[in-house]
Amino acid sequence: MKLNLPKPFTFEGGKRAVLLLHGFTGNSSDVRMLGRFLEKNGYTSHAPHYKGHGVPPEELVKTGPADWWKDVMRGYDHLKSLGYDEIAVAGLSLGGVFSLKLGYTVPVKGIVTMCAPMYIKSEEVMYKGVLEYAREFKKYEGKEKDQIESEMEKFAQTPMETLKALQALIKDVRNSVDMIYTPTFVVQGRHDHMINMDSANIIHDGVETDDKKLKWYEKSGHVITLDKEKEQLHQDVLEFLDGLDWSEDK
Repeated sequence: MKLNLPKPFTFEGGKRAVLLLHGFTGNSSDVRMLGRFLEKNGYTSHAPHYKGHGVPPEELVKTGPADWWKDVMRGYDHLKSLGYDEIAVAGLSLGGVFSLKLGYTVPVKGIVTMCAPMYIKSEEVMYKGVLEYAREFKKYEGKEKDQIESEMEKFAQTPMETLKALQALIKDVRNSVDMIYTPTFVVQGRHDHMINMDSANIIHDGVETDDKKLKWYEKSGHVITLDKEKEQLHQDVLEFLDGLDWSEDK
C-alpha cells in the first residue's frame, strides 16, 4: 500500500509572505488550513517539513533541533528566493519556539506563536509523546497489531538524544526572548495538556516589543490549528498580519 504522506507546501496568494512552522512529531498538515485561509486573503505561505518528520518514527530519532533549524532557515530562504522580501512567521508548538528564534536571528515582519513551550518538560513525558506518535504512525501505515507491537518494542530501545537537545533549545530560546523587538501575537489554548500554559505569559511578558498581544482560546487544546476555535484563530491571525507595517499592499 502506497502511503499518502503530507508534504511541504507553498501557497502563493499575494505579495506578503508568511512562513508556517509545524510542531515536534507534526507535519505541514498542522498548518495547512491556516495556509489555505491566508492564501484566500492575499497572503503567500510556505510550510517546510523538519528532517525526520512526516516519515516513519525510526527516522525522527536520528535527527535533532540542529537539523530542524536548518530546515526552518531553508524555508525562510525559499520565500526569499521566490522574491518575498518581507516575511512574517507563525508556528505551532515547537514551530512557535522556532518562530521566536527567527525573531532574533533574521528580519521578520511579525511573529505568531501558538501553544509554544517555554518550560522544559521531563524527558519521560516527551518520550511518551514520541512513543504515542510512533504507534499512531504505524497504525496509519496499516500494519497488523502484532507487527506494531513487535516494532514498538524495538523502537522503545532506541536512544533518543533528540529529547535532551530539544530541552536545550527551549531553554536557549526562553533566555533570548528579550532580544525580540518584532510585533508578536501569542496564542494559547486553555485546554492544552501538552505544555505548561504559563509559557504564554513568559513569551508575552518577555518580548521587548510594545506591539504584543496574548489571547487565550477557551475551548482549544494543544493543536489549536485543528481544534474547535480554528476559524476564530484564522481571523485573529489575519487581523494581526493585516495590522503589520508592510511596504507591499496585498
